[in-house]
Parts: sequence; structure tokens; C-alpha cells
Amino acid sequence: MESMMEPDFGESLAITALSLARRFAAGNTLWCVAPQWPEHARHVAVEFVHPVLVGKRALPAVSLDVADPVAALRTLVRAGDVVLVISDRDDDTAASITRRAGAWGASTIWMGSGLRPPLGAADHVVWAATDGNDDDGSAVHDGRLVLLYHVLWELTHVCFEHPGLLTPDDDSDCGDDVCITCSDEGRLGEVIATDGAGSTRVRTARGIEMIDTSIVSEVAPGDLVLIHAGTAIAEVP
Repeated sequence: MESMMEPDFGESLAITALSLARRFAAGNTLWCVAPQWPEHARHVAVEFVHPVLVGKRALPAVSLDVADPVAALRTLVRAGDVVLVISDRDDDTAASITRRAGAWGASTIWMGSGLRPPLGAADHVVWAATDGNDDDGSAVHDGRLVLLYHVLWELTHVCFEHPGLLTPDDDSDCGDDVCITCSDEGRLGEVIATDGAGSTRVRTARGIEMIDTSIVSEVAPGDLVLIHAGTAIAEVP
């Protein structure tokens, strides 16, 4: 299997499955989007919703095949959900979803083939490739991409067989991204509306908040900002 995948395939897929299993165990939903190949999104959703093995549980997964998946996800996704995007790295819709999901409180899985997305493009990147350059796009049709999400399904259920894995580690120590002065980490927010005077309503992982945007340039609905201590300190390009 390693010969047809990136060198870190096994580790990244195992970590992705564990994270997904924990989200399912907490009652969250998997949203599947494949802007270029909607049949793959439907296939993933069916795998999780319809267990084909006796004793495996049905897990909440939904496929979205709409003209504007960003707008649809914005209204449907709840904090804690997972968005799985299947596409190549150059798909603008996929990139927009993975960038914004943090403001919705959702984690992201980006699955595809060929050249990998840049580091940090999603919470989890699981990529099928032979030599890092799959220009002919054959992985989409030759079974390699299907193999990826089938193994993800299998490993997610393996995690359910070990209940001790489903409870996130209790880490009471503050991370390095927490300000020691005000204890407010930098958070991603998506602008909903602004009054033009520096007061702006945004959506974050915590819900709908009012923040001060007077120190950044004029923002508009849909823009992303970095929030610190109730203030937008930068726009996210």
C-alpha cells in the first residue's frame, strides 16, 4: 500500500480516523463535498451511513451536491462537525471550505490525488499519489481514491472497538497560542455583517459574536479575520 501513497500515508490516515471517530462519538456529523466529482462524496456518505458489516454502527454522514457548497455548509454545519472535501489541490471551492471551516467550529479533511495542498491547508490531508505528480488524474478513477476513504471508514470503526480512544486527551495546560496577558487565543472569525463604525458581527467556533474591527481595513460579509481579545487584529488573506 505504501508504494501507491505518500510516505506518511499510514500515520496521517490513522490520525485522521481517530479524530473522526472522536467527533462521531461526541454526536457530530460528517459533511462530504466533492465539487469536481460529486459521486465520490455520495460514496463516502453511504459508507458511513450504511454499515455493510454486522455489528458496525451507522454514523451520521451527509453528501452535499449543490451549486454553492460554501453557502450551504455555512448554514448547516454545527460546531464540532467534520467537513471532508475530495478534490485536487487547485480547486478554489475546496480551498475556500477548508479555510473557513475553523470559523464554523468544524474540523476539515482534504482528500485527493496528485500534488498535495500546501502545509496547513486542512486539519488533515490524506493524499493518493505515485510519485507526487499525478498529472493524468487517474487516481480519481482507478480505485486509489476509493481505497483511501474505504480504509478511513475501516480505521474509524477500529477506533470504536477501543472505547478508551474515543475520549480526547485531558490537556489542562495552556498551549503556546494563548496570550498570558488576557488568556484569549487568536481565533478565526467569518464576517456576517458590519455597521460601518467598527462594530462587526462574526461567526466563530464559539457562535455569533460582536467584535471591534476598527484597527483593520474595511471588511465585508464573508471576509475572514483573526480575533484577539474581542478585536480583529488582522484580515486573513
